[in-house]
Parts: sequence; C-alpha cells; structure tokens
Amino acid sequence: MIEFEKTYLAKHLPDLTKCKKKEVFDIYIPKSEHHPILRIRKNGDKYEMTKKQPVKGTDSSVQREDTIVLTEEEFKELSQLHGKRVRKIRHYYDYKGHTAEIDVFQDDLKGLVLVDFEFDCDEDKESFEMPDFCLVEVTQETFLAGGMLCGKKYADIEKELTRYNYTKLSLP
Repeated sequence: MIEFEKTYLAKHLPDLTKCKKKEVFDIYIPKSEHHPILRIRKNGDKYEMTKKQPVKGTDSSVQREDTIVLTEEEFKELSQLHGKRVRKIRHYYDYKGHTAEIDVFQDDLKGLVLVDFEFDCDEDKESFEMPDFCLVEVTQETFLAGGMLCGKKYADIEKELTRYNYTKLSLP
C-alpha cells in the first residue's frame, strides 16, 4: 500500500475531549539500526507488524507500507525482542473533512505532540493547508520519524525542536 501523508508539530492542542483515542505502543527492530523501519505495534486492541519505507524517487511524504495483522499472542511473543520502544496516546480529530491523528507522546518523550494527516493521493496532499493548531510541517524531518524517536528522551531532540520555537505540550 502507498501512503501519502503530512506531519506537523502541534502549536497547541485543539479540544480533544470528544475525540476517539487509543494508546499506541511501538517497538522498532532491530535495535541496532540507527533508523529501523520494521515495527510491531499494539494499536488499542489491535496488533500488527509493519515495514514502512519511502517509495524510491520520492520524499518522506510518500511511503510504501506493508502490514501484517498479528494476534495478541503473536504480539506478546514478538514484543520480547530487544527493540526501541515508544508510547503515545493517539487522538482522532476531525478537521475540514480530514482526520488528524494527534499523537501525544508519553514517558520519556512527554511534551512532544505530532499531528499526521493521510491522503488518498498526492494531489490531495499537496493542496492541503496546514491547520492553525499546527506550528510547522515536519514531514521531511528525519529526527521526528517514528523509527528515530523510539528509544529517545525529549532532551535528545530538544535542540532540534528549538529551531522551530516548539514549546512542550501536554493535556490538561
């Protein structure tokens, strides 16, 4: 499957009180890779393994994503592997006919909030205008890719975030 997406740093959080949400727990493997592209994920009560990589000749906003659905038992077994881990609460926010996936990072990355939008085609992606609750588009910023964030602390990325005048965010 080809995925078209844009990623933003959040400027502030919109009202998320009525949004659906779920905990997302990712483990990226192999741990030895600088930027692993294979992940196992607990996504609410669903489990999957995904390999996600840019389509040759494109930028990071166009990715090939191959996913295998796992059972809970398979996930539990695979989660014993030594991998880089990250946990976030994903909120699904309706915005002008699109769904924003607002990821509020937990634990060592607390304060980081990223907003993803997925599109059906490249034309829709290119014509999309950044919402007012977003600070800046960071789709091409490798340091904010899932495989790069896993296993890190907020302090590890804080210097990069200051380039955007990003301020730590959290839910009230």
